[in-house]
Amino acid sequence: MMSKRLLEKWLGRSASGPRVAQLELPIDRERTPDRNADKGGRSFYFFDFDDNVAFLSTPILIFHKVTGAELKLTSGEFAQVHRKVGKEGPYADYRIDLNDQTGTFQNFRDREFGLVHRLLRKRQFFLHDLATALGKPDLHWKGPSWSCFYHATLNHRPIALITARGHRPETVRQGVSLMVELKVLPHEPNYLGIFPVSNVKIRRELGDGELTMTVAALKKAAIRTAVERAIELYGNSPYHRFGMSDDDPHNIELIVEEMKSLKTKYPEMSFFVIETQAGHFVKWEVYHNRAEATLCGKGNDIEIVEQLTLLPP
Repeated sequence: MMSKRLLEKWLGRSASGPRVAQLELPIDRERTPDRNADKGGRSFYFFDFDDNVAFLSTPILIFHKVTGAELKLTSGEFAQVHRKVGKEGPYADYRIDLNDQTGTFQNFRDREFGLVHRLLRKRQFFLHDLATALGKPDLHWKGPSWSCFYHATLNHRPIALITARGHRPETVRQGVSLMVELKVLPHEPNYLGIFPVSNVKIRRELGDGELTMTVAALKKAAIRTAVERAIELYGNSPYHRFGMSDDDPHNIELIVEEMKSLKTKYPEMSFFVIETQAGHFVKWEVYHNRAEATLCGKGNDIEIVEQLTLLPP
């Protein structure tokens, strides 16, 4: 059962403070073998985090061009409109500020804490927002790919987290560890890698030495890095299967593009993209010259949710 006391500890609240909601117990599931394990193949799962694995309340800020007034958007709202900000529509008079400490994504970056803050056990934005989300009923925080994430973790499938956030990888890992501590997840994932692609160190590792690449381009680079790492660690098997889930339409376009390129390089391996947005999902199988939808549905279609994993249909 979820520990109310543990959540209050993470949120810095006493037992007499605001109530922390009781979460539901996770559904019991049996472990299942990897479909191609007997042939030397593995299934690899790549996940975007926000609005995909989990819904967090971390705000994205845009600023009025004249007054400088800030406007808060959810990550889901921003994913739908970010290419129009400052150009057209209701956000034409606003701008995106790329300063990591004071700009649009300041809440998606780690803060540098001084001694006093460390003594007070201040939490990074990601950890605080995740703990807050976990104090709500499951329906409020579980994203459309949560079931796939749980399945992959339960079955020790190699996992890569590929997120637009700019935290240190260790911060993201600590957040997932909180899920384990609260028994939302059965154990730590079998990490292939954690790629917060807006983190300066990660950007440079992905080949963005001039820090000019877009988030979508960085996610493409992270996918290729994760695939190459998977092959290095688990061997070059034609029976490997790779899947990536994301909710941003622009990211989806470039993820499909990257997987087409990977399919050309590794034609016998299988590549999938799971598009999750507006409460619906589409599972695409990617070929070198096209992508075909193999499954469509709503995020609450529990009877077919296992098909969103890399299991046989």
